[in-house]
Amino acid sequence: MWMKQEQQLINARLLSISTDESFSSSWRNVQAPKVEALVLNFQTRNYTLPEFLEKMVELKVIIITNYGSSSAELSNFQLLKSLSNLKRIRLEKFSIHSLCNAPIPLRSVKKISIFMCNIGQAFGNSTIQVSDSLQSLMEINIDYCKDLVELPTWLCKVSSLKKLSITNCHKLSALPEGIGKLVNLEVLRFRSCIELSELPKSIRSLHKLHILDISDCLSIIKLPKRIGELHNLKELHMEKCLKLHKQLPPSTVHLKQLKLVVCDEERAKLWEPIKESFSGLNIMVAKEDINLNWLKK
Repeated sequence: MWMKQEQQLINARLLSISTDESFSSSWRNVQAPKVEALVLNFQTRNYTLPEFLEKMVELKVIIITNYGSSSAELSNFQLLKSLSNLKRIRLEKFSIHSLCNAPIPLRSVKKISIFMCNIGQAFGNSTIQVSDSLQSLMEINIDYCKDLVELPTWLCKVSSLKKLSITNCHKLSALPEGIGKLVNLEVLRFRSCIELSELPKSIRSLHKLHILDISDCLSIIKLPKRIGELHNLKELHMEKCLKLHKQLPPSTVHLKQLKLVVCDEERAKLWEPIKESFSGLNIMVAKEDINLNWLKK
C-alpha cells in the first residue's frame, strides 16, 4: 500500500499534510521531487519542518498553518534556503522571533504573507542583509499581527517591493521615514491600523504608487503636505479616518491621475471644494459595514 502511495507522491504537484506534534515514521523519507505547492497543517506549540523539504527542488509555494490556540515556535526553517524555485511563503499563527534572529537567504522568494503571528520586537532586533537575502521580494502582507508596533528599517531597503500591505495591526503606531526609498512600490495599504497617527513625509517619493489605502486608520489626523507629488496615484481609500477633519493639503489638486476616492460621508465633504480640479474623479461613499469578526482574532 505504501509503495503505491509513494509512487503517487513522486508524480504529485500538490501535497497537503495535516499532523500533530511530529511526523509519523512513514512520512520521514518522503520522495516528492515534483511537488510545486506544499501545505502543512499542525496543532502544537513547537513545530519542526520535515527534512524531506529540502529535496523538493521544484517547490514554489509553501503554506504553514498552526491550528493551535496559541502561537507556535517554528524550527528547521533553514531548510528553505536550498529551494531555488521557491516563490511564495505563508505563515499563520507563529512566533517569528527565532526566524528573525537567524535570518536565512530567500533569494527567489517574491511574496511573503504573515497572518496572526507574534512579532513583538523581532523585526527591530533583526539584521537582514536585504541585497543578499530578499533580492526578488515583490510583495509583503502582514495581517492581524496584534503586537506589531513598528516596521523594521531593513524593509525600506527592499527596492524590488511593489506591494506592501499591513492590515489589522492595531498597535502599529509609526512608520519609518525611509519608506520613501521603496521607489517601485505600486500598492501601499495600512487598513485598520488604528494607532497609526500619520504617514511619513517621504511618501511623496513613491512616484509609481497607484493605490494608497488608509481606511479605518482611526488616529490619522492629516494627509502628508506634499501628497500631490504622487503623480501616478489612481486610487485613495480613506473611509472611517475619523480624526481626519482638516482641509486637504493644497498639493492634493496635483493628483491628476486620481480616478477613485473611497471614503465615508464626512471625508467626502473634504473633497467638495477641489473636486472640480480633477477630470473624471469618482468620490465613492462607502456603505456602513459593521463587522465585529476581528474581535475573535
